[in-house]
Amino acid sequence: MTKKLYWQDSHLTNFTATVVDRFVIDGRTAVILDQTAFYPLGGGQPSDRGVLAERIVEDVTIDDQERILHWLGGDTGPVPGQIVTGQLDWIRRRELTQQHTAQHILSQAFFQLFGAETAGFRITERDTEIDLVLDVPPDQLPRMICEAEDLANTIVFDNRPIRFHELTPAEASSLPLRKESFVADCVRVVEIADFDWSPCGGTHSTATGEVGLIVVRSSERAKRMVRLHFLAGMRALADFRTVNGITESIARRLSVGRDEIDLAIDRLQDDSKQLLKRNRELNQVAAEIEASRLVDSTTLAASGYRLVVKVLDDRDFDEMKILVHHLVAHQGVLALLATRHEATARLVFARSADLDIDVNVLMKKAVDRLGGRGGGRPDFAQGGGEDHPDLASLLAALAIC
Repeated sequence: MTKKLYWQDSHLTNFTATVVDRFVIDGRTAVILDQTAFYPLGGGQPSDRGVLAERIVEDVTIDDQERILHWLGGDTGPVPGQIVTGQLDWIRRRELTQQHTAQHILSQAFFQLFGAETAGFRITERDTEIDLVLDVPPDQLPRMICEAEDLANTIVFDNRPIRFHELTPAEASSLPLRKESFVADCVRVVEIADFDWSPCGGTHSTATGEVGLIVVRSSERAKRMVRLHFLAGMRALADFRTVNGITESIARRLSVGRDEIDLAIDRLQDDSKQLLKRNRELNQVAAEIEASRLVDSTTLAASGYRLVVKVLDDRDFDEMKILVHHLVAHQGVLALLATRHEATARLVFARSADLDIDVNVLMKKAVDRLGGRGGGRPDFAQGGGEDHPDLASLLAALAIC
């Protein structure tokens, strides 16, 4: 079995090892070493990256036989018996180590404060997730998150030592472990001084201060569980820079200080509501005037009604419905309106209350021609389909048929 150098020294980035085996699967070379500093994918933590025997390490995994496979890509590589040198991507290792150590601290904080056990853990490319067995009302969760954050960061700022123990299951069972271990032979226990004992095979800091900072970004509640998304260390710093930049930009655009952004947004929302209300009122006035002009400019047909056919390119559909209602408020009006956007057409048909015309029948004829669908009542219908090169003529022909 490959010796796991990362179990006792997560800061080890360069090492030598002897190749135990090499084989090719689907055009990719997998190398097994007698010892390695590369952490393989597992336990919620992604694998390390780096260079082995001057080849890029694309992935590190564990197979069904518990062998650690270093995937180099291609169909060539070092041969069994060869001594090789490995070098880890330290930036990636440090980032993943900070997240995993932070998870132990934050999980224990929630367990110590609220008895919430951790049911799942994942480090993703964006953040780190932990699933907590925690069933609380939504209004209490923010306070609990803040309390757990405070405790977790207190442990970080204390810079407490972190120790690693390789024990038998019997020895491990005598410790105050936060979670049960299912390993049958050797249990690796991670101890955070006077705070947490957890069986874990991942990479961890040697002191809590290396984590830097722990920040919960968001949370989700589902089926008596809470999923937290958090950041630690360099990821927390990168996120702060992003959020800080966005905040500064918003403050400049609003011409206020950062602490005044909330009030400025409240004012903008109030102004927006007033403007929307005023805009709706003006749209009604404008639609009434436009409807009167359209009716006045339309010749009375021999059948005794005025046919208003209008194609309003890129007109808002809701505005068009307002217009059609004002049109049919006049007596003796059949209104067939359409608006076009890119390659689609949307239709609104209506008629005055004194007319005995079923516009729903006209709508079905129109959408059949346009390859769409629609419908409604005898006095009002709407629908749509593909645009037509002479949409106005098509609509006018409906009233004649």
